[in-house]
Amino acid sequence: MTVSEGMTPSKSELSGDGSNSHPIESKKDIVSVISTETKPFSAYIFACLCCFMVAFGGFIFGWDTGTISGFVKQTDFIARFGQLSPSGEYELSDDRTGLIVSIFNIGCAVGGIFLSKIGDAYGRKIGLATVTAVYVIGIVIQISASDKWYQYFVGRIISGLGVGGIAVLSPMLISETSPKHLRGSLVSCYQLMITAGIFLGYCTNYGTKTNYTDSRQWRIPLGLGFAWALLMIGGMAFVPESPRYLVEAENLPKARMSIARANKVAEDHPIVEHELNTLQTAIELEKLAGKARIVDLFNVKKKIFQRLIIGIFIQSLQQLIGNNYFFYYGTTIFNAVGMDDPFVTSIVLGIVNFGSTFFSLYTVDKFGRRKCLIWGAFAMAICMAIFASVGVTKLWPNGEDQPSSKPAGNVMIVFTCIYIFFFATTWAPIAYVIISEIYPLRVKARAMALATAANWIWGFLIAFFTPRITSAIKFCYGYVFMGCLIFAFFYIFFFVPETKGLTLEDVDEMWQEGVVPWGSESWLPRSDREVAHDA
Repeated sequence: MTVSEGMTPSKSELSGDGSNSHPIESKKDIVSVISTETKPFSAYIFACLCCFMVAFGGFIFGWDTGTISGFVKQTDFIARFGQLSPSGEYELSDDRTGLIVSIFNIGCAVGGIFLSKIGDAYGRKIGLATVTAVYVIGIVIQISASDKWYQYFVGRIISGLGVGGIAVLSPMLISETSPKHLRGSLVSCYQLMITAGIFLGYCTNYGTKTNYTDSRQWRIPLGLGFAWALLMIGGMAFVPESPRYLVEAENLPKARMSIARANKVAEDHPIVEHELNTLQTAIELEKLAGKARIVDLFNVKKKIFQRLIIGIFIQSLQQLIGNNYFFYYGTTIFNAVGMDDPFVTSIVLGIVNFGSTFFSLYTVDKFGRRKCLIWGAFAMAICMAIFASVGVTKLWPNGEDQPSSKPAGNVMIVFTCIYIFFFATTWAPIAYVIISEIYPLRVKARAMALATAANWIWGFLIAFFTPRITSAIKFCYGYVFMGCLIFAFFYIFFFVPETKGLTLEDVDEMWQEGVVPWGSESWLPRSDREVAHDA
């Protein structure tokens, strides 16, 4: 937990005038303590490992994405849950495929809004363990389905409820326990774990498809979901609770311990005292303001509503720019391109996605949120334009009923990989980083849940309609995503401010001052301006 997670106390509270007996006498002393104690990265290994364990919730989400994309092309799965075609073979219709794949997102949207409240009532750790258990219940229902597609359908809804709760609580706990200067990179670990889950899901599908012809093709990957869930629940025993939640619960000794462990200092260290006092001040102010209500999200005067819209747009655009077109239906797409084994191609995409995400741990804090989102959208738009154009004009030179062009298919795969590289290093992690940084603490949980719900809803719509759309317009679908990327480029430039290196209170101050987004990178918070003036 860092200074960033509380409201900045007033000057009188930090001035040592008797109104508060803080161990640090002035703001200048605080800055001196923080700036002179530069610790090596090894001092933060424990905090990083804890955040990495919390981020493992992303692996569970990625595992589902990676495995379901292969299930819908596996022979046993199709025979059990498909329909008998006039030719006498079983097949999954576009509508049934879309429902099975997409309904997970509806469960996630509902779970993100409602189940995430467990974290506010009983703590982030208990909340994460509980929603992971809900995910396990969904896995049990799916794995026990024999030939009733609607049973499998219900199981995916319940699993989605659990993953939706994880998607809210996991980044929230990371942002509340990580050191400020590592916060962006550590929140990005959630996306790294998603990509790891997708990649290993692809690999497992390939292995079971190659070695089995019965229900083990899809039941083994589902069964492995138990292992990931147990690892997640067990890991919560070693992760410190959110200091903010502990202060709200009036458990100050544990809050002090949690802050000290995250910053690798003694419990009586001045930084611990300062952060604890900052949290107490913030929570007292929030109590005076009253409990956050839904109506507070529509407060235009304090610019809460404007920030809510930005969060919803960013999360929506993360889906609308086309990434899940490849992740959910990659096997189907590259089967149409003419690849001999589309499962292998999906593994290649998974490797690119996973490997590229490591770069995001560097770029998110090195180049800032705005630059990464803007230039990521620009690069992906070019890739999507080439992918769609080659698919429309070069893939079937002699007609769709004739063999596809191998060189054209290879070009499409190459630009898909480049697209995924830019997505994994920019939009994939930063969409989550942004919504963990732009909201005041009082409305943060509700606002994050609504923004994330928008992501899930668009994910559902894209996953459901993609089979039908691709059947109708083939690779012209890529032009739709290209248009969304062009819109995203301009939207970020004109509406989304830079939040790199700012505390949550600094972000709030920036909004109140009315700083224009394109000038936000050079903006300094009042406290930094005062320190610079004093110096």
